[in-house]
Amino acid sequence: MPASAAAQAIAPLGDGGRLGDIGDRAGRLGVEIADVAGLIADLSAISQSQAKQADAARASARDMSSATTRLGQSMGLSREAAADARRVLDQSAGQISDVVNRTTQAMTGLSESALGFRTRLDEVSGTVKGVEQASMAIAQIARETKLLALNASVEAARAGEAGRGFAIIANAVKGLADQIQEFSGQTVSHLGVLTEALGGLRQEAEGNAEAASQAMTDAHAATEATATLEELVDSVGRLVSDIDAMAQPVEQSISGFESMQSELSALADGVADCRAHLEQAETRTQTILGISEEFMLFLVEAGVETADAPFIDLARAKADEISELFEDAVRRGQIGMSDLFDENYRDVPGSNPKQVTTRFTAFTDKVLPAIQEPVLGFDKRIAFCAAVDRNGYLPTHNTIYSQPQGNDPVWNAANCRNRRIFNDRTGLSAGRSTKPFLLQTYRRDMGGGQFALMKDCSAPITVNGRHWGGVRVAFKV
Repeated sequence: MPASAAAQAIAPLGDGGRLGDIGDRAGRLGVEIADVAGLIADLSAISQSQAKQADAARASARDMSSATTRLGQSMGLSREAAADARRVLDQSAGQISDVVNRTTQAMTGLSESALGFRTRLDEVSGTVKGVEQASMAIAQIARETKLLALNASVEAARAGEAGRGFAIIANAVKGLADQIQEFSGQTVSHLGVLTEALGGLRQEAEGNAEAASQAMTDAHAATEATATLEELVDSVGRLVSDIDAMAQPVEQSISGFESMQSELSALADGVADCRAHLEQAETRTQTILGISEEFMLFLVEAGVETADAPFIDLARAKADEISELFEDAVRRGQIGMSDLFDENYRDVPGSNPKQVTTRFTAFTDKVLPAIQEPVLGFDKRIAFCAAVDRNGYLPTHNTIYSQPQGNDPVWNAANCRNRRIFNDRTGLSAGRSTKPFLLQTYRRDMGGGQFALMKDCSAPITVNGRHWGGVRVAFKV
């Protein structure tokens, strides 16, 4: 609607005072709508976070329910396995106990026989030694008898005819002594063989006795192992009882998790519905905010004086001044049109938050401060004045916001705002609007959950009929 038509449309409202009152109320309405829009955006963000948390909780409950179900199944299988093991062990324990008892008795008898054999063998060895000693004594007597018979033969020879009978007796005694000595030697030889055989038997008897002793020890250990097996049977029985005791709480947990999962699903669905409504409310609020901005433009074009009029005039004047400066620089060859409209943003290495440069950044750093800096002294409510291109790129900020970046990203975000792209709704709208001016109200994040209501008045910058961007004048409400 042309300005004259707009003025005619609102003329019936009365004098300028009433029109000014309408402008003021429209301005306050825009502020309230912006505040509500910010609150709805916050609620939408909270709802989105809650939706993620609800989905995560539902997924966790589902996983826990599944895990508890598997635990219940495993416990059932474990109980069946333990019961089977108990039955098998119970049967095996009885059989093993009988076998061990019989084996122990047999091994004990064998051990006692082996030990008795060794004792009897020791007695035989003693008897053999006695016989061997007696044989040696007989051999000694035979030698002495043989020597005596020899002496008697010598004396009989000296006696002549008178000693002939005595010589016959001496020869007989000598023959008997030779036989006794021969038999004694054979006996000693046989006793040596017998002694050697007894020695071998003794070694085997020693080995058997040691084996018998070890067997008795092993039999005792087997008896103890049988007792241990019986204790194991009892332990398995207690395990079955414990599993039975644990099964009931697990079953209750399964039921509880199923109920909780159902409730969490309902909660997540409710959060999702709430989020959908909030998204619709946010969209509609942004639409209402746009209508409020359009209404403010309508009032100003209709000639209605508002409290924001000085800032609107200031933004439009600065936009015209920058447009003329850019056109003059192109005309003088200080910068080409292609360089001035360069959108090839190159990252500044190591910057955080990210800063970028283009082919016109050095040019704007040189020429814009002379236009932008004096605006800060126009009114104490003005927070900044800066030009942005169509993509919200702000190459040259006010000096107070153009500090060199340090190591703290939070400090950088507040004090190093030059060479940044602000493509939020306010920044992008300011850069792309081709209307005579655009008055936006928004909440500025001050950190720590605190926000300040701000107004952003922008006007388009054109260079030789081509839209470059806009100048933004932000001031406190």
